[in-house]
Amino acid sequence: MSQVPADLRFTRSHEWVRLEADGTVAVGISHHAQNALGDIVSVELPKTGVVVPAGGTISQIESTEGAADIYAPVGGKVIKVNTKLESLPRLLNSEPYAAWLFRLEPSDRNELNSLDLLDAASYKTAYGE
Repeated sequence: MSQVPADLRFTRSHEWVRLEADGTVAVGISHHAQNALGDIVSVELPKTGVVVPAGGTISQIESTEGAADIYAPVGGKVIKVNTKLESLPRLLNSEPYAAWLFRLEPSDRNELNSLDLLDAASYKTAYGE
């Protein structure tokens, strides 16, 4: 069982989102997701400048168990990607709440308060983290 950071919000497809001080959002995958995927062997990161709607497919993770699409928890423009994951994809296994995938400039910050995003306590209850 892992510690779920209280400052994160979660999708039902197991992405996490964290509002940063500059108004952008960092996005990663939950401990539950990395555990289900098994050993992560590669990460397809989005291109900076790409605009994606909330819920849109934005990248993909490959593991020993298969591949999984990553969805944007909120709509917006990709402003930064975690290039460290290109050579060290297993960071998502060892540090799922520190190893963010990409950062978005949200098109509508109100989406962060959406009923579709779970707070940490609700996510922990729903998925047993």
